[in-house]
Amino acid sequence: MALILAGCGGGGSTNWQQVQGSGFVFNAPSAWTVDGAAAANGDVDRVEVVVFRLVRPYERAERVAVARELDRVASGVASQLKGSVRSKRSLQVDGRDARSYVIDFDGKTEEITFALDDRREYQLLCRRTASGDDAACAELLRSFRVG
Repeated sequence: MALILAGCGGGGSTNWQQVQGSGFVFNAPSAWTVDGAAAANGDVDRVEVVVFRLVRPYERAERVAVARELDRVASGVASQLKGSVRSKRSLQVDGRDARSYVIDFDGKTEEITFALDDRREYQLLCRRTASGDDAACAELLRSFRVG
C-alpha cells in the first residue's frame, strides 16, 4: 500500500474554504493556500486528500483484519519519521469505515485517516506543529464528502 506523507495544522480559524479534488471535497482554513487537493499555511500546517485504488474491494466484514494491516502501515510510517503513534481509532468518515492515527515526530503531529470505499482508499492527511491547534484536522474529517 502506497503512502504519501502530508499534513495539517491549525491557526484557530473558523472561516473555511472548500477544496475540490477528483470526486471529493473538504474544507480548509480560508487563509491557507490551496494547491490541487491540498491546502497549506507555511512549511508545516497542511491538509490534503490522496486517493488510491485498492487491489481488491474493501469488505466491511474484513474490517478487523484491515485495521490490523493499517495499524502495521501507520507503525511503519511512524518509524520512518522517527516518531511514535500516539493514538489510533476506528470511525466513520462520510459514512465510510475509516481508521485514524495520530503520529508525533520532530515537534510535529501528523494525523492520517484511511477511509475505505469499495476499491478506493481515501487518505486524509493533516499536519501541524505539536503544540498547534487541531481545528483544521477536525474540520477535514467533519467536512470530507465523496461525490
